[in-house]
Amino acid sequence: MPVLRSRTLLATMALATTLTLTACDPAAEAESPPAAPTASAPVSAPARSDVSTSPTGSGKHTLAEAATAGGLTKATGASAVSDVPIDPGEMRDGMHLVVADYNRAGQTSGRPILFVGVDGVPEDPNKRREHLWRGLIDYALQNGSTGTPTTAKPYQPGPFGGALECLSLPESANATDVICGWADTTTAAVALFPRTTPADAARLFAAMRADLDLEH
Repeated sequence: MPVLRSRTLLATMALATTLTLTACDPAAEAESPPAAPTASAPVSAPARSDVSTSPTGSGKHTLAEAATAGGLTKATGASAVSDVPIDPGEMRDGMHLVVADYNRAGQTSGRPILFVGVDGVPEDPNKRREHLWRGLIDYALQNGSTGTPTTAKPYQPGPFGGALECLSLPESANATDVICGWADTTTAAVALFPRTTPADAARLFAAMRADLDLEH
């Protein structure tokens, strides 16, 4: 009987030691299932990427409608654009969409200059500009423009830097519609200029940008 009690005591002590080592073993803890989270953390927006051409300004850019832009007058009333003519891409909280028609001085007929732009762009603004370009080309070809789009060429972007490029939809030697677009660190915008040249449209678009693209 004393021998039996001794073996029982030794077995009990070995079991206790094993349980103690298991409780302190990091590997054993790692195999335990993780505790359920108490609350879901908000998902942050993707970081913005700078455009390929570095802007000269370093502030935040915000788009805003302007009664006049680059000497042009914003159309109002029945002659103004009343909806969003192209898909602007994904719009998130804090972003602004600006859609407006602008007329040249003394213009009473003919197609106005259509402007579409967004700010607070979360992805590479160049990609958003390309998205706007594709939409505006389709819109132009369905609303009076003809021809095959040419390759976009770069032009002087103005004091806000970034990239400004224009392409044309040639109808004939004397009638060309032009689409220009800019992209900086936070905004992307395009405009359709009926019956002009890419160089003239680029100069006018840069002038319009000074009134529509506000840098903080």
